[in-house]
Amino acid sequence: MTDPTARWALHPDRALPADPVTRPVARQILDATQHLPIVSMHGHVDAGLLARDEPFGDPASLLVVPDHYLVRMLVSQGVPHDALGVPRRDGRPVETDPREIWRAFAAHWHLFRGTPTRFWLEHVLVDILGVEERLSATTADAAYDTIAARLAEPGFRPLALLDRYDIEIIATTDPAWASLTDHADLAARGWGERVVPTFRPDAVLHPDRPGWAQDVALLAERAGTSIGSYREFVAALEARRWAFVEAGARATDHGHVRADTTPMDEVDAAAVFAAALRGDVDAAAAQAFSAHMLFEMARMSTQDGLVMQLHPGSLRDHDPRVLAERGPDVGYDIPVATEYVRALRPLLTAFGHHPNLRLVLFTLDEDTFSRELAPLAGVYPAVRLGAPWWFLDTPDGMRRFREAVTDTAGFANTTGFVDDTRAFLSIPARHDLSRRVDAGFLARLVVEHRLDLDEALETAVDLAYGLPRRAYARPGAADPGPAAAVPQGARS
Repeated sequence: MTDPTARWALHPDRALPADPVTRPVARQILDATQHLPIVSMHGHVDAGLLARDEPFGDPASLLVVPDHYLVRMLVSQGVPHDALGVPRRDGRPVETDPREIWRAFAAHWHLFRGTPTRFWLEHVLVDILGVEERLSATTADAAYDTIAARLAEPGFRPLALLDRYDIEIIATTDPAWASLTDHADLAARGWGERVVPTFRPDAVLHPDRPGWAQDVALLAERAGTSIGSYREFVAALEARRWAFVEAGARATDHGHVRADTTPMDEVDAAAVFAAALRGDVDAAAAQAFSAHMLFEMARMSTQDGLVMQLHPGSLRDHDPRVLAERGPDVGYDIPVATEYVRALRPLLTAFGHHPNLRLVLFTLDEDTFSRELAPLAGVYPAVRLGAPWWFLDTPDGMRRFREAVTDTAGFANTTGFVDDTRAFLSIPARHDLSRRVDAGFLARLVVEHRLDLDEALETAVDLAYGLPRRAYARPGAADPGPAAAVPQGARS
């Protein structure tokens, strides 16, 4: 039995292959990537947190309450949302003492054994926050005090951590109607090249979504126009996309349930839009409109150059009672089977060979990696494969991804790792895990004599750094190419 009071340390070979032939090669490959800058082009860190650059709050509000990975596991084992401080929409009381919330989490640390949450949090707690003993009910208070002291240090502000983590660029995710004032503030202070927005129009592309009309009104206000017709709606979206481009945006982000991109006749689209404004659109018409608008988003990308990220397949807010009580993003989004080949055919027929479109496809449905996504990326110049994300961003999930897609799509038709996180402190931990898994996969190819070591080293650097830089290049910028994407000395 392990000693719970033993000093907590991370094994240098964590997540690397276990066999003694492959592991030394994986170490050598990992060494080529461990000191590369982080390119974080798909995440959900709040731009306001970076712009305000204020000290972080207490350990519970930073690490526990907002983390839906963590919350969902605890809830599944009977720990109520109230005990974790997750607020109620009706304002009824929940636990507000951060130390009590932290104790509830620490007492259940054992639940995370074998999960990626455990891997990320260990990295954060040990390497970043300096916690010296494994979490438990016994060590909870000591860990809390250590973390609180670290968070109070002057050098532990958000912008300072961008340098400490060597984050070369980080993209936030912002609704279509976002004011972008935080980004303007950051740009005025010299951070405009390192903190960029991402255009997320989901709220206004689903006309049967509660609050849709109010969000359309916000879109009109932000675009400085009126929206009383479908054409005015499209024009406002185009204007907002250009505003994002001017603010430094590299990409759009779309989280539809389905990947359907069937276009509508403009007359039909206008009729659905008018019905939605009246509040009498039905589910089938709304679904058809959402699919049509994905097609329109691709068309707009051919004009403004924003990378189009599509990650369908999540049934949001599975439990309506929890949604009513707590709101979204508390752990009840569940993957569903997703079809891509027929769904994307209209979009790819129209734009799949367009030089200005880069369509990055993500999935929560592993069955589609080898059957659908890799073949699509392996032939259409516009298509790239996004990294395993959300429920698949695990060591084994990442390995399965490489095994499933490399045969057909190779490495060059992928876009590198995305951390997809609101948990700012976990960004380096997530990128570290990805680099370790890729090192292991490439090492296996080397020991099986399917790659030479120099090729594996070059590929590892490209996966960690070069590919995301090229995939998310600024609209209109020249492709930097593989050589320009490798920092000085990275091949040593």
